[in-house]
Amino acid sequence: MNYHDSRLTALGLLTEVHAGIMARLHPALARAGLSEIDFETVIRLARSPEQRLRMSDLAAQTGLSTSGVTRVVDRLEREGLVARQACPSDRRASYAVLTPVGRERLESVLPEHLHDIDRSFTRLLPDGELEAFLASLRKIRDVVRPCATAGADLTSDAAGCEKAAGRDDHDPGRDDAGRNDDAVPAAPLSPAKPGL
Repeated sequence: MNYHDSRLTALGLLTEVHAGIMARLHPALARAGLSEIDFETVIRLARSPEQRLRMSDLAAQTGLSTSGVTRVVDRLEREGLVARQACPSDRRASYAVLTPVGRERLESVLPEHLHDIDRSFTRLLPDGELEAFLASLRKIRDVVRPCATAGADLTSDAAGCEKAAGRDDHDPGRDDAGRNDDAVPAAPLSPAKPGL
């Protein structure tokens, strides 16, 4: 058995880098009163059309189950950061919408958050290298998390995305895929719109 297989090295490095970056980002988020999944939720809403997403699209983007994303949105709604909005065309569906208070909280943490990202990640790579790295991450993301951009445009369909990914949110045996309300995002957050 080859314990030095380059595939093990690749995954090990990715895991180490992710854990290291998230550890450096955590203090600023904690000072703003946001867990990592809270921040992931509000930034995804902020970067979405009309700063809202169908709950099913938000679940698909974050990798949470329907019940998992409901718990996160419930908590954020209690804090006034997010509101629910009924879908006018489908009474069974609802949207999570970023509120003015949510935007204010996000804007209070973003300068330090961006500084931390720059200090521990983006400024370490020259522009061409960073662009190539981001392209590589998107290529991998599109295979391992095909629903990460669900709802990025007004015509996308989370249900179709779930089927393409081999997931069915209506499966009663499905759990949160190893994630819970306080889970760390599986990968650094990418832009909601593909190609950005």
